[in-house]
Amino acid sequence: MAATSRAQVLDLYRAMLRESKHFNAYNYRMYAVRRIRDAFRENKNVKDPVEIQNLVNKAKRDLEIIRRQSE
Repeated sequence: MAATSRAQVLDLYRAMLRESKHFNAYNYRMYAVRRIRDAFRENKNVKDPVEIQNLVNKAKRDLEIIRRQSE
């Protein structure tokens, strides 16, 4: 398993924020942005590579959900 770099995590963060901006409803859009920011802040001090990879995989699944919901 390849180590997840800081740049990859930041790219994922930016992609999630960018995609969440496509929600038509203001409340959904702001809720998504708030949840994304809170989740990344909450986990910013995680050092365990396995846990980081699990969080990245979960964020990727969430990004796909955001993409499907905002179409």
